[in-house]
Amino acid sequence: MEQLQIDQMLEEKGYIDEAIDPSVKLVEEITRLKKEKNAVILSHFYVDGPLQDIADFVGDSLGLAQAAAETDADLIVFVGVHFMAETAKIINPNKKVILPDLKASCSLAESAPADKFAEFKTQYPDHKVITYVNATAALKTMSDIVCTSANAAKIVESFPKNEKLIFAPDKNLGNYINSITGRNMVLWDGACMVHEQYSVEKIVDLMEQYPDAEFIAHPECEKPVLLLAKHIGSTTALLNYVQKSKAQKFIVATESGILHQMTKACPDKTFIPAPSNDSTCACNDCSYMKLNSLQKLYVCLKHEQPEVTLPKDVIEKGQVPIKRMLEISK
Repeated sequence: MEQLQIDQMLEEKGYIDEAIDPSVKLVEEITRLKKEKNAVILSHFYVDGPLQDIADFVGDSLGLAQAAAETDADLIVFVGVHFMAETAKIINPNKKVILPDLKASCSLAESAPADKFAEFKTQYPDHKVITYVNATAALKTMSDIVCTSANAAKIVESFPKNEKLIFAPDKNLGNYINSITGRNMVLWDGACMVHEQYSVEKIVDLMEQYPDAEFIAHPECEKPVLLLAKHIGSTTALLNYVQKSKAQKFIVATESGILHQMTKACPDKTFIPAPSNDSTCACNDCSYMKLNSLQKLYVCLKHEQPEVTLPKDVIEKGQVPIKRMLEISK
């Protein structure tokens, strides 16, 4: 396939739409290509189970950023969403970073357009900016430091108590961090469509149906949901919690992909996805994460496309807040 044809397909669809011979054993071929190209596959907890199982590293945003920083692979294959691949590129400017589908975006990242945030920032010239990793590379260039849900409180507490702070783009995570740190950060009005769609009424009904189940939630959820939770934490923190808890049943309010790892770690325990406001679905899935598939991963690795690229100045400016986060998170 000519490069021009590939570029045209990517422009139209965000991925290479290539027919795959049904006899191809995808897992075997992906494993072979990975070794042949000295590639590393990084998968987020929210992608489908088979994509987690084939990864060299599976984790949350902090863990994946740390893995990207430490890899000696020549090719980074990011099975997740676009901002994650951008972060890997900023950390590894001299490595090639590819993503199975360029259209795997993020509703939270999209809720904070760089131009609008730049205008917002001018209203608070004496404030430092903490940007949640779920943001575009452009937004990271306007930040003093980046954080993830796993280290947000630690990052905030690294600033003096009297430091004026802006937290973007997730208002729900920002509100939660304000509540546990006693801060009064200025919050950008952004949110994740997955974590905002949980139904408090349906969760209460589930809790009544399963009185022996513990309700656990991600801090991107809205406050009324968090007030019901026995434990609040990042995806990794939730995974660690269910392994340590004596409870045998859990109602889980975060993207349902994490249930794959929870079930692997605790096969004798029961995990129930928290219900959304959508009456047609019993769980909450990220449509962007679900754009990833074994088929797309295979074609992506085969052609080393689609590639995630960034301007040199964005990489240089973005490195500063990301490296600060990684240093504090050691």
